[in-house]
Parts: sequence; C-alpha cells; structure tokens
Amino acid sequence: MAQQRFYATGKRKSAIARVYMKAGSGNIVVNKRSYDEYFTRPSLKMIIKQPFEITGKKDQFDLYVNVSGGGVAGQAGAVKQGISKALLEYDAELRSVLKKAGFLTRDARVKERKKYGQPGARKRFQFSKR
Repeated sequence: MAQQRFYATGKRKSAIARVYMKAGSGNIVVNKRSYDEYFTRPSLKMIIKQPFEITGKKDQFDLYVNVSGGGVAGQAGAVKQGISKALLEYDAELRSVLKKAGFLTRDARVKERKKYGQPGARKRFQFSKR
C-alpha cells in the first residue's frame, strides 16, 4: 500500500514554501539540506516546530520542504504556515487549535512601495523654507 503524503503551500512576505508531509520520525529536509543546517538561528527553528508542539504531533511526520524567495525569517514563517496547512490535510479536527494560534492566517504585512517625489515609502526629501 502506498504511503499517504500531504501537501500544502505557505507564504510570508515574498517567500513561498511547498511542504510535503508523510508519516515518519520527525526528519525535516529544507531545500535538500537538514533544517538544522538551513535555519541556523534557534528562533527560526522554534518557529518551524510550533505547529507540531501546539497540536501534540511532534516527531510523527517527515517533511520535505522547497522554499524560495525572501529572507530566512520570511522563509521560516512560510514553512510554518505550510506545515500548519499540511497538518490540516492530515486531520481536519486540528483546525480549531491551529486557527486559534493564528497559524492558518496569511501574514499580509509586506514592504510598502516607494512613492514618486520621495526617496522611500514614507521619507520625504529635505524641505527648505528659505
């Protein structure tokens, strides 16, 4: 019998993560590297583990993740949302727990565009009255 796999995508800023989840022992591979090697900061590792800890499914799934775009923090957020959505595919009963924690909601905060007549999004060129 074929092993059941679950797929979901997560997005954060300009990062997009494709998460493939299957039953296993908690092995996480990100862009063909171990997740410890890819995400070096402890805070980013904690962000990625949050969906498993809040649902009590720690070390029950193997993950294969493709992530592109953005920086490492945005990529970690995208992976977190992707894992949350993949857990939802696995068991719809987890929806209330994940929704309450805010893991299913796309974080819509992105960099504001630069406006013409200004050096940046909000900053103005120096004004001289005289």
